[in-house]
Amino acid sequence: MKKVIIVDDEKSGRTLIKEYLEPYKDLVLLGEANNGVDAIKMINEFKPDLVFMDIQMPGMTGFDVLEHLEELPQIVFSTAYDQYALKAFEVHAVDYLLKPYTKERFDAAITRISEVKKIIPLAEEHIAQKNEYPERIIVQKGAKYVTLAIEDIYHIEAYGDYSKLHTETDTFISNHGISVLEEKLDTKQFLRVHRSTIVQLSKIQEVSKYGKSYQLVLFNNEKVNVSRGYADKIKALMF
Repeated sequence: MKKVIIVDDEKSGRTLIKEYLEPYKDLVLLGEANNGVDAIKMINEFKPDLVFMDIQMPGMTGFDVLEHLEELPQIVFSTAYDQYALKAFEVHAVDYLLKPYTKERFDAAITRISEVKKIIPLAEEHIAQKNEYPERIIVQKGAKYVTLAIEDIYHIEAYGDYSKLHTETDTFISNHGISVLEEKLDTKQFLRVHRSTIVQLSKIQEVSKYGKSYQLVLFNNEKVNVSRGYADKIKALMF
């Protein structure tokens, strides 16, 4: 069973989705919202598995809503404007329904929901093609996937084939290894200081000598050692 919420500022749009959902008894509608503010409150409170979301809404777009969610459900965007398709896949949308859409096209979207693991690599491919650095990323916390603002990352730690992303008070898991993340992140913000560590420059509070290299103290009081092979990168920042 999947819990569902519908977000659309037009009543006709919400009514159509409810009608198309009727045959799917495993998709249980929890509620609907006609604006972004109510959508954020409802999604954060009820933690649905799936959200059908309009993009163009007064005051707050569907993309704006995602930035305020505590956990990221599966998203199916619906809109009358095709220029948002690429951005929809950048935020890992399961599908993108271009209004007006048919029952057959809606059914195809439901099918794609069960194939979400195949959709995510496609979204990453779109991001790579754009060659832009993301402001938010999707990472794992426990059994859930959540959105994380890049600016909140203090340092990144190698974790086998994965990586741990440390914020001021929490830790998240990325499905990518640390070398892949180094390529994906803005080098003006993030610096590799060890084979197993990347730090965000703005989070460095102090730099002190540590043997023949350096030790960094971050603003969350975490201490990070710089390996000798990366010491020159720290020296290059000293004026």
